[in-house]
Amino acid sequence: MKHALIPILGLAAPSGTGKTTLLTQLIPQLKQHDIRVGLIKHSHHNFQIDKPGKDSFRLREAGATPVMLVSSHRRAIITEFATPEEPSLNEQLKYFDQSSLDLILVEGFKSETFPKIELHRPSLELAQLYPDDSSIIAIATDHEISIKREIITLDLNNIPQIADFILRTFLKKHD
Repeated sequence: MKHALIPILGLAAPSGTGKTTLLTQLIPQLKQHDIRVGLIKHSHHNFQIDKPGKDSFRLREAGATPVMLVSSHRRAIITEFATPEEPSLNEQLKYFDQSSLDLILVEGFKSETFPKIELHRPSLELAQLYPDDSSIIAIATDHEISIKREIITLDLNNIPQIADFILRTFLKKHD
């Protein structure tokens, strides 16, 4: 990724596999090791972060873009795309402040080429991604699976193991 200034690692899997659930458990584990984590999440939905009737919504609807919302707690920037098209991760990285981070985790963008951990639950009976994606560096699964190429397998329910894999193998951190 041209615009990645720090390590970037994705979680790839079909919707409903548990990417967000894993991330909400994994991020605190990484933070315990003083890893400063940022996250980019791809959405297939026309999401709204402001609400009809609010000033920011009205100003955006009037044509202002971007609109920045700022408080003493957080900042959000809303930019309307001139023509709706699928965004590239690399393009979005240009707008992501990486200066105070050690790692960017990415949920989604599974068809793009960057290091990823695939989540696979055999009970869902969904096709695995790794045979067609050489950028998948590991598979986290909740059940034993047959692997067609040499790839690291992780226990999807063992969050410390996954965090350790990221720290040691991906970030080259050793306690």
